[in-house]
Amino acid sequence: MGAPLPVSQFDPQQPCLLIYDGNCRLCVAAKEGLGRAGMGEAGSGVRMIPYESQEAASALGEQYRPGPPSMAYLISPAGGVSQGVAAFLPLIHGLPGGKFVRWMLQWSITRRLAERAYRWLARHRYRLFGAVIPYR
Repeated sequence: MGAPLPVSQFDPQQPCLLIYDGNCRLCVAAKEGLGRAGMGEAGSGVRMIPYESQEAASALGEQYRPGPPSMAYLISPAGGVSQGVAAFLPLIHGLPGGKFVRWMLQWSITRRLAERAYRWLARHRYRLFGAVIPYR
C-alpha cells in the first residue's frame, strides 16, 4: 500500500485515478459528493473511474480481481497505489471537515480505528446501502 499523496502534489496534467465501486450506492454517492466539491473536474488533478471499467483493470494490473472490489484505490501518475482510507486522505483536504479529519488521523490509534471502520463498512456496503439500479 503506497503512501497517500499530499494534495499539493496533484498535477492537473497528470491526474491521479480514484477507482470506486460503480455498482455500490454508497460508493457512487461518495463519488458524486467529491464531484460536487470539484474533484474529478478538469484541472482538479483527479479522475474518477468505476472499478468495473477496462481502464481500472488496466490501471490496477495484477491487483485487479473480477467482482466487487474490496476497497477504493487511488493511483498516482507514477503508479503508486493507495487503498482504503489512504486512498481518500489526499482528497479530503478541501472538503468540509477535511483538515480536522487529517489532523485526527495523525495518531496511530485513530488511524487504526478509521481503517477498521472503513474495512467493516466496505465489507457490508451492499447490505447497508444497496446496489445502484441501472436506468433502463
